[in-house]
Amino acid sequence: MAWLLPRACCLKVFCQSSRGPFSSGIARAWSGGPLTAYMPEAAAFPGSRDHPGLYKVSVEQADEFWGALGRNRLMWINPFHSVQDCNLQQGWVSWFLGGQLNVAVNCLDRHVHIAPNKVALIWEKDEPGKEVRVTYRELLELTCRLGNTLKRQGVKKGDRVTIYMPPCPLAVASMLACARIGAVHTVVFAGFSSEALADRIRDAQSETVITVNQGLRGGKVIELKQTVDQAVHACPLVKRVLVSMRTEQKVPMSELDVPLEEEMMKEDVCCEPAAMESEDLLFLLYTSGSTGKPKGLVHSQAGYLLYAAITHKYVFDYHDGDVFGCVADIGWITGHSYVVYGPLCNGGTTVLFESTPVYPNPGRYWETVERLRINQFYGAPTAIRLLLRYGDEWVKRYDRSSLKTLGSVGEPINTEAWEWYFNVVGDARCPVVDTWWQTETGGICISPRPSSPGDEILPGMAMRPLFGISPALLDDKGNVLTQNGVSGALCISQAWPGMARTIYNDHKRFLETYLMPYPGFFFTGDGAYRTSQGYYQLTGRLDDVINVSGHRLGTAELEDIVNQHRAVAESAVIAFPHEIKGEGAYVFIVLKKGTDISQERLSNELKELVSQKIAKYASPEYVQVTKRLPKTRSGKIMRRVLKKIVENKADELGDLTTLDDHEAVEEIIKGHKRLLQEEQGQ
Repeated sequence: MAWLLPRACCLKVFCQSSRGPFSSGIARAWSGGPLTAYMPEAAAFPGSRDHPGLYKVSVEQADEFWGALGRNRLMWINPFHSVQDCNLQQGWVSWFLGGQLNVAVNCLDRHVHIAPNKVALIWEKDEPGKEVRVTYRELLELTCRLGNTLKRQGVKKGDRVTIYMPPCPLAVASMLACARIGAVHTVVFAGFSSEALADRIRDAQSETVITVNQGLRGGKVIELKQTVDQAVHACPLVKRVLVSMRTEQKVPMSELDVPLEEEMMKEDVCCEPAAMESEDLLFLLYTSGSTGKPKGLVHSQAGYLLYAAITHKYVFDYHDGDVFGCVADIGWITGHSYVVYGPLCNGGTTVLFESTPVYPNPGRYWETVERLRINQFYGAPTAIRLLLRYGDEWVKRYDRSSLKTLGSVGEPINTEAWEWYFNVVGDARCPVVDTWWQTETGGICISPRPSSPGDEILPGMAMRPLFGISPALLDDKGNVLTQNGVSGALCISQAWPGMARTIYNDHKRFLETYLMPYPGFFFTGDGAYRTSQGYYQLTGRLDDVINVSGHRLGTAELEDIVNQHRAVAESAVIAFPHEIKGEGAYVFIVLKKGTDISQERLSNELKELVSQKIAKYASPEYVQVTKRLPKTRSGKIMRRVLKKIVENKADELGDLTTLDDHEAVEEIIKGHKRLLQEEQGQ
């Protein structure tokens, strides 16, 4: 088994080596010249003389397309013998069969061989102007020391490691160290409550947790170690908690706790990379669904890494020397694919943003762009809408001339926010790529770029499928809608390398959620409209999921928590349009008989309960107490009626013939109007 490059354990040799076979130079976006300068592999695809031709090859000759990219863009220990073995009808997906590689080597070692002192990470700390630059060589050393620490602590290939950390170099090193030794990481957003963290630790069967003593965000100290301590009390399987020091503050340490930096300094800077099969687990990432239990989506090694790298390069026109600024937290899939794996696989320089858009003032993003000379900026519509309210002055006081591409992620961006982003932030010269994708897809699936030179970009529209992505719209009877100018359930008709493989320990749920609703297709859970020109516009979720600031919340999950309140007999959670967050949660409550509690007190207690059980961002915006919920005669809550009411469309309730009690609807409409008036009065 021979490596194509020297091993990490020969770090000194690496650093002394001349430029090797892997060049970190990345071509610019296709400008109409030879397509092979844009994608060298195109030389092997007959007939692909332009972008539409290249896309056609990617979906009609998927083996040839992904096979060429897989061989050229990744470094293999043993080459793959088959590009794919996928059958969406039967529910199995495998890419690059027979291949062995190591993700950490692809993200670090091969770039150290070429340019050891190139900056890999720029850690934009919570305190502005205190950024820390980490080179590829330094990140490799961190990763190796941490990998050796994990092994010495007893972590083995295949073990799950829970990471509960804010964006920082050690968090990235933790992910890569797991990848290096063959452990499976599961990063939990460091804003989740102890109960939410414990649920994920137990589901993943993690024996190891990595965290920090305290977090800093928006000038506030967050007691992350304290949260971990509370979670671990409910997780008897946990054997060790590795604690890094983000601040100088000492925290109580138990027998389980291991001071991370101290242990790392005892270890060697060389750590033997594990040879991983293409389909071995790389990470689990938990996301809410339409049931009460979050699901641990499984992403594997080679296909995910290749897809993250390809989409990072071509959607954002990333090329060597650029500074890529994705401000997502590493606890979300965006942080995995476009803060860590995509940029590092491409040998890029990526920003780790620890703070908030408004700390210490609403100019924070743009001051960071000026200081770090960021070239591609990738953020959420929620933040853009928030900053728009502060006006243009906070943007224009900073130099944004380094910007070349602006990106939007997490939810569809509305036209007003898109135009402000384009005209004010980008000075009407930077393309805005409104990207659609999910935790399940692994990477961007629909986006205005890449495309042919000069192709139009329309505000608030994802527009064009990425290489290898074949979207389909289906009606409620499962028929494929072939014409343009139609709306339907957004599905993908063939497998792609970046897609999730299963739900951890629950493949049946994976099949039922994604592959059985429309047999032969991957069901995204979203609805979409295909314009007369064939562009795709996302229209929202089709299942019972709320998209709050780009973060999915299952209504059933929220209802489960709300129903735990001592005064609540029954509840229904509905999504409603929110000016800043995109969507918010509106909760209808039926009280237990004999309960005496004011609506204001109940609302405050429920918000606190949800914050404790999930996270603050999940707290409901409105809580309305009603005597009864609208139900069918069979007892099913008529959620579409509640949705129309909270959207202030009570005149569009539709057919109510199956409703058991019409007076309930009138009562809810009056209560809704009264609640809104009270809110406005405040």
